[in-house]
Amino acid sequence: MALLEGKVAVVTGAGRGIGQATAVTFAREGALVLASDIDEEPLQETKKLIEEAGGKVLCVRADVRSREDCENMMKKAAEELGSGAIDILANIAGITRDRVIHKMSDEDWDFVIDVNLRGTFNCIRAVAPYMRDVAKKEVAEGKEYHRKIINTASTAALRGNPGQINYTAAKGGIIGITRTVAREWGPFYINCNCVAPGLTATRLTQPKKKGDEYGIPEELLKRTIESIPFKRAGTPQELANVYLFLASDLSNYVTGQVINVSGGLVI
Repeated sequence: MALLEGKVAVVTGAGRGIGQATAVTFAREGALVLASDIDEEPLQETKKLIEEAGGKVLCVRADVRSREDCENMMKKAAEELGSGAIDILANIAGITRDRVIHKMSDEDWDFVIDVNLRGTFNCIRAVAPYMRDVAKKEVAEGKEYHRKIINTASTAALRGNPGQINYTAAKGGIIGITRTVAREWGPFYINCNCVAPGLTATRLTQPKKKGDEYGIPEELLKRTIESIPFKRAGTPQELANVYLFLASDLSNYVTGQVINVSGGLVI
């Protein structure tokens, strides 16, 4: 039997990179997936990959900064994929806007905090009627059924990272959110954990050229890879495998944890 057979899962940031790999992996393991992203075109690519793998997916374009968008996606997942409940929430949507501290604008600070930190909060608050409230009733009936929330931090938040004060602040906040939810919702058998990726091969970590919005300066990228014992970046699939563990019953006694997935970049 597949690890997530019949479970309803919401994955944000599912159009690219780690989010896309996680959505596809969940579907392959039997989950009914609501895949969400702000960009429609890559979201449709995810839909195609899941359907080609024989999975069931509902795609919803959403901006995690919007409370209304988050509430809408959770409602759709619960009503169109499940019977009023959501089993798994993987908060993977994220963004960077790198600047050194004295050149950081209010706009870049607010944008990164809003997408990464507020977005995670918005999704957890929005899933409550379909996860916490459902679980509370089950507990009252004497049932023990684990549901999972998996947030996304970064090893940058564990060690600090020059040029990313907005990003590290947001990701550090997500660690705090994770531990609070684990304590607050734990009595309802809701596990909340956090994945902290290291250098992973996505559009946010590609070699940055002049004028690029995303990426890492080539010299810094080279030094980072040299400091990883395996001498390479991780792949989105390698990260997705960890999300799968945390989403499955294999992790039922794991909560409030930050899982460092960096190939030894941070030890």
